[in-house]
Amino acid sequence: MPKRHARAACTALAAAGLLLAATGGATADSAPAAPSAAVTLRTADAPPELLAAMQRDLGLTPTQAKARLAHEAVAGATAARLRDRLGAAFAGAWVDGADAAILTVATTRAADTAAIRATGARAKLVTRTLADLDADRAALDRAAGPATPVRYVDPRSNTLVVEETEAGAAAALLAATGTGADRVTVVRTAEAPRPLYDLRGGDAYYMNGSGRCSVGFPVTKGATNGFATAGHCGRAGTTTSGFNQVAQGSFQASVFPGNDMAWVAANTQWTATPYVKGSGGANVQVTGSVLQPVGASVCRSGSTTGWHCGTIQQHNTSVTYPEGTISGVTRTTVCAEPGDSGGSYISGSQAQGVTSGGSGNCSSGGTTFFQPLNPILSAYGLTLKVSGSDPGPGPGPGEPEPGGTWKAGTVYAAGATVTHGGASYRCIQGHQAQTGWEPPNVPALWQRV
Repeated sequence: MPKRHARAACTALAAAGLLLAATGGATADSAPAAPSAAVTLRTADAPPELLAAMQRDLGLTPTQAKARLAHEAVAGATAARLRDRLGAAFAGAWVDGADAAILTVATTRAADTAAIRATGARAKLVTRTLADLDADRAALDRAAGPATPVRYVDPRSNTLVVEETEAGAAAALLAATGTGADRVTVVRTAEAPRPLYDLRGGDAYYMNGSGRCSVGFPVTKGATNGFATAGHCGRAGTTTSGFNQVAQGSFQASVFPGNDMAWVAANTQWTATPYVKGSGGANVQVTGSVLQPVGASVCRSGSTTGWHCGTIQQHNTSVTYPEGTISGVTRTTVCAEPGDSGGSYISGSQAQGVTSGGSGNCSSGGTTFFQPLNPILSAYGLTLKVSGSDPGPGPGPGEPEPGGTWKAGTVYAAGATVTHGGASYRCIQGHQAQTGWEPPNVPALWQRV
């Protein structure tokens, strides 16, 4: 690892008070520590365009923008370890502060608070587990209609939030499902989310020569190049042309509603690159797909409004569009407009998901939702195109390969278990595995069991 990267990452992590948790607690007298979460996610490599957009949209100083990415990486890894440790008592986690230096983890078990504080995080004792509130949300999803378009768990308030467009709509939904009003916060909203497609034309990619959406993340499937995007942009067989109106490919699979996911296989004229289009057309590198925690910064690229940033508000949100309900999307404060659908959400260099829909606009502000990328990669057997990373030292001369069930290219969800080098590991942050991210090398992603 270059010295400048190690110095930048360690300075930021120490400021967060979470250095030992991020590195596994190695000391000068122990074996060399595996890379910290910030090093694994390469936060020190953030391009100037991304940092500038974070400063503009989040009101940060240059120092805060750099520190925030490192703090978010550490917070995500620490929260994932605590979620694994707390089990059923876990009630959510989030980051606060301009530079995301404050991590809070909620639990329903008082005995857990000391362990939470030992990592440098704040502990919050609450009455409802995340699993309980998610179960309530799932029940509401089955009965929700257009007048209650958004439902999500808010870990900060330890309640289920229901947005209503008509007075009394949320109360009627609660009554129909038998959900206690004490578990729910009702928010009145004047706008209902809608998919962000556009039939006026544009410059990203076109479906059947007319409608326009935005490329999500370049991927490969075997020798085929293509990209992940939103399901509402097209159905299997829908043909596409690129920003330059050159024939591009066709949708291979698509799901909408339920989820909002699809992928397009490109012809041989198009090559997948590990980039997202940033401010001014600059390339922003993609190095992985580790989903970031609530409160983390996230930036979006789309063909209508370009490059904008905000924060992650809630994961696992349910949204009812006029076309039907989708579940499992992430709610953000990033603005978007028609034509941005399918476009990329990225946090630092980590791919987050593709634009699904939202409300508002980029003049007055808005709320948007993205379909997380890892489920798309897993569902369709796709490999995210990432920029080169240091694979680390391999076996020495005459030494065998470590072996095991871990495999690069596989999408692992939190809780998945693998073997590698004769040891067992449990995934603590969902991601697509890649060379250099073998379990013993990345404690931010894997916990030895």
